Amino acid sequence: MLVSIPDVLTPDEVAHIREALETGDWADGRATAGGQAAAVKRNLQAAGDSPVTQRLGQIVLQALARNARFTTAALPLQVTPPMFNRYDPGMTFGAHVDGAIRTTPGTGARIRADVSSTLFLTPPEDYDGGELTIRDTYGEHAVKLPAGHLVVYPSTSLHAVTPVTRGSRWAAVFWTQSMVKDDWRRTMLYDLDMSIVSVRERLADDDPAVVGLMAHYHNLLRSWCEV
Repeated sequence: MLVSIPDVLTPDEVAHIREALETGDWADGRATAGGQAAAVKRNLQAAGDSPVTQRLGQIVLQALARNARFTTAALPLQVTPPMFNRYDPGMTFGAHVDGAIRTTPGTGARIRADVSSTLFLTPPEDYDGGELTIRDTYGEHAVKLPAGHLVVYPSTSLHAVTPVTRGSRWAAVFWTQSMVKDDWRRTMLYDLDMSIVSVRERLADDDPAVVGLMAHYHNLLRSWCEV
């Protein structure tokens, strides 16, 4: 399931994060990639142990917590602190699959990466190239969203970032361990929840159709979730 979520960050939050990162330290992004991914990764990352980076990460995590669409799509049990990256001209990230287990900096805690997320921090007109390409059973999808918008997709997906040819592409990336680790089941729950939202716009909450759909949603979640 690939879901784009608009306006996860407000324009003020995007501007604040960008301004703080402007004066931060950037390092070779290969330091946080393993094996095959390191061989095809050419980008920069903000220092993960920096107090500024950690504070900015909290802004992102708080924005996710208030976003119902993200909760519905990812069904998060745990979310890693965001990593902030940038792609200047000539930088790219070749085709790869994200590692199955992510380690939280500072604590060493491990989570299973079920859902990958990219939160765009640069307006698309400010750079050329830099599309996030995601392959699934329906083909390859190119994603390039406005600043503050988010895309979530299965961590099992083969994906890449095309070379940047002009400007600079900035983003935050993070991973979620979902309460429902199977992507197909998450997709069914997401579609069902979106249908419930649509039905509730036309019918009262005590209508039998609404009550029945809500019951099915929660009973499927109860059957499939791991907490």
